[in-house]
Amino acid sequence: MYIHEKNNWTNFVWDNALIYPLLVKTRYLQGNLLGRMQNLGFDFATESTLISLTLDVVDSSKIEGEFLNPEHVRSSIANKLGIENAEFVTVSRDVEAIVNVLLDATQNYANPLTEERLFGWHNSLFSNHFSGLYKIDVAQYRSAGMKVVSGSFGKEKVHFVAPEPERIGNEMYNFLLWFNTENEQIDPLLKAFIAHFWFVTIHPFDDGNGRIARAIMDMQLARSENSKVRFYSMSNQLFKEHKHYNNLIEKTQKGDNDITDYLIWFLDCFERALLASGKNLEIVLDKAKFWELHKDKGINARQRFIINYLYDNHDKEIGFLRSSFYAKLQKCSTDTALRDLKDLVEKEMLKAEDGGKKTNYLINSPANVRMPKIQTENACT
Repeated sequence: MYIHEKNNWTNFVWDNALIYPLLVKTRYLQGNLLGRMQNLGFDFATESTLISLTLDVVDSSKIEGEFLNPEHVRSSIANKLGIENAEFVTVSRDVEAIVNVLLDATQNYANPLTEERLFGWHNSLFSNHFSGLYKIDVAQYRSAGMKVVSGSFGKEKVHFVAPEPERIGNEMYNFLLWFNTENEQIDPLLKAFIAHFWFVTIHPFDDGNGRIARAIMDMQLARSENSKVRFYSMSNQLFKEHKHYNNLIEKTQKGDNDITDYLIWFLDCFERALLASGKNLEIVLDKAKFWELHKDKGINARQRFIINYLYDNHDKEIGFLRSSFYAKLQKCSTDTALRDLKDLVEKEMLKAEDGGKKTNYLINSPANVRMPKIQTENACT
């Protein structure tokens, strides 16, 4: 028997003695990081939001087995947020679709979540009315039964059987009424995690339920902070722990109304997401200090680009960037690239390290944050 087959299945209960200490600790960390981010000013809060939303879009899709180009996602978000100097890149419909959903959820978080809005999200994800090779119901609740299965043909394992389609209208009415009604007895952070479980258990659509459930969670997380600024990615952390995440959902859907274990895990996961965001915050702060320190240095557009490139790609395994790559990025000669690099060292914006046959260049970080290096091919440079 699944939880939704029991009477009053959404009358969730939990052990406050276990939940409250975790909630207090997590809420403190959440508020502290949000305060630090908002004190940076508009430009750097926007940069943090861009980083976090990019991770959210990319990793929410990865959980569903869909791999999007992170640079395309970043470009799409930057342009939709109206970030100046954002490089325009032609992106696929799949990228635009999930970006539209997440931006609507997080930037318009104060607006009610309605059936029409959910249908709009679903239509954005599946505007061609196909999920892979199969035609599906779009912008409407599913009209057939739904099972979550895994395994190869003939060896399928059923993880979950969703409510019958004739129940969905009433179940979603109750869910939306609850979600849009303020309840002082439920902390807004807990409400985000409960909303995720509630929605994914109803499983109202033919496809896209996981991505929409995580968008709803992000929407409620934004409400819990009363802020459009994003400084962490819950989907990024869920992807890192997706096996535990999937197992927890399945276990809870086969349990009873007591969701204590579910909430404990999500609070712990959220704390790990916040701690991971500390690295992004560290980079954003260092970047702010760097440009403040060097604001009077006369550098060209190529040099400014490469420094921003290193900061913006701090989380990638990019290895060493060589002067030939610098030249390729900037469409300039290798000699010009080397002159640019030497000039940045003289201005104390980059540091040079002996790399044997090659010279390594790295950002002269104000806070000694570890950064990617630029490696040239000539030892005498």
